[in-house]
Amino acid sequence: MDYATDFHFVFRKGTSVGRPLLLLHGTGGNEHGLLGLAEAVAPGRTVLSPRGKVLENGMPRFFRRFAEGRFDEDDIRLRCSDLAAFTKGAAAHYGIAAPMALGFSNGANIAAALLVLHPDDLGGAVLLRAMAPFAAMPAFSLPQTPVLLLSGQQDPMIPLTGANRLAGDLRKAGAELTHEILPAGHGLTQDDLTLTARFLAAQE
Repeated sequence: MDYATDFHFVFRKGTSVGRPLLLLHGTGGNEHGLLGLAEAVAPGRTVLSPRGKVLENGMPRFFRRFAEGRFDEDDIRLRCSDLAAFTKGAAAHYGIAAPMALGFSNGANIAAALLVLHPDDLGGAVLLRAMAPFAAMPAFSLPQTPVLLLSGQQDPMIPLTGANRLAGDLRKAGAELTHEILPAGHGLTQDDLTLTARFLAAQE
């Protein structure tokens, strides 16, 4: 696959020694949508930011869904394979380490799916408002992989049952998981930024 033309993406070489970030936007976002967030939580970090190739009512996403919270799992597997190939190709081309995913909403869900299906292609993940991407999670292993999962107590789109199930699966897989349930809805708050910045700084 020619990753350079297959995805619309932004690559920015940073000045920080920290692990590069793979930015994965939410529904309706694009390759520019999380650049400001990345700079806020990890100034100077190298970033790789692709745009999701699925359109839902004209809005980019990373995989299809049948309804709110009901995912097309076959499409998740297909899109994960595509995204993993892009990530590996870009990392090799730019000479960077396996990135840490920083995903919000739909982007966090595809990042969780990458951890499950292609764990060697990521160096960890920050999952902002994520839920378990599969009804029955496949067996996977993430020994000592750092993962931050931030959930909203009043999130109308991501039920805590789904977020807690994802947390349990990540722990069983051996990930070094930090899961915080914040007094928030689906949108991000200052707490999200503070906790994400602290987590990323600890990985340097």
